[in-house]
Amino acid sequence: MTQKHADCTTNIKTRFLICSDTHGIDCLPGLIPSTKQHADVAIHCGDLTTQSQLHEYKASIRLLQSINAPLKLVIAGNHDFTMDIPVFHNKVAEAQPIERELIEQAYGYDGQARKLFTDSGIIFLDEGVHSFHLQNGALLTVYASPYTPSLGDWGFQYHPDDGHDFLIDDSSGKSSVDVVITHGPPKGIMDYTNSGERGGSVHLFRALARTRPRPRMHCFGHIHEGWGAKLITWRDETTPTPSHLTDIDNGRSFSIAKLSDIKDTPGQSLGEDGPPLKCFSTSHCSGDTNPLKWGLQTLFVNAAIEPSPQSRDDPKDYLPMQLHWVVDLELRSLKSRTDSEVDEWGK
Repeated sequence: MTQKHADCTTNIKTRFLICSDTHGIDCLPGLIPSTKQHADVAIHCGDLTTQSQLHEYKASIRLLQSINAPLKLVIAGNHDFTMDIPVFHNKVAEAQPIERELIEQAYGYDGQARKLFTDSGIIFLDEGVHSFHLQNGALLTVYASPYTPSLGDWGFQYHPDDGHDFLIDDSSGKSSVDVVITHGPPKGIMDYTNSGERGGSVHLFRALARTRPRPRMHCFGHIHEGWGAKLITWRDETTPTPSHLTDIDNGRSFSIAKLSDIKDTPGQSLGEDGPPLKCFSTSHCSGDTNPLKWGLQTLFVNAAIEPSPQSRDDPKDYLPMQLHWVVDLELRSLKSRTDSEVDEWGK
């Protein structure tokens, strides 16, 4: 299969603020709530909580409310298991006998946590393709999925041998996905764990490689030590069984930042003297040094905020918190959309 360059109009500069794995904190490190700090879209890639308790969800809502963005999109992570109703019911059954009232005080009733976000004007995304008309005049289409491979029994997990269908291509074929939002990474991209193993999903990578056109950006978290961003260039031909070893043109791909960049420059801006970093930012619009070639390239962002548990045991590697990402990309204008593309913004 040969990759073709996408030919749709892409002329609306759009700013994304991206975070993941905040685990119940109520503000982003370095973020000063201000009308001057504006993003068009805020994205949280899951693990809003540690124990999936109501007070943690409420803290996450306060965090998201501190961000100045007209559209805020959230998915669940494996720690947010009350959002996965069958898993939550299993955990309650395993913990019996416990009074139902005590469970609801800590975890809420079915659907209560989700309702907290909806009532706060924050869009909680189920797995699938969703489209939004942005206030800046752009059309944004995203694919969302909370699922990660695991041998455990937390929320939204599947056995690696069973696989999972990441249906990134809109089944109707009428809407191209701009941004993929998943909790975990694809295998081979910013997914090394502290044990030296790759924790990403091979099924997710294959789905990305086969999608046409390839998404502009894929953001995720889950592997805390994989924090960073990388601009990937795809090879012209897609192999029958896509892999990061065969389908990425490494000679034309490059890392934008990785965790060691923060550790190597404590208390100063990346690569220069200055005040401590408040976030990491990157822009890939027309006129930038590395404008993104839609369909040929994908920007991957691991935005995990909480550091990995292992790093806390080693003072030289410890960071109190990792930094969120601010990303500028160009999207299609509403004028270039097709009549079949869906407007969920304002529903």
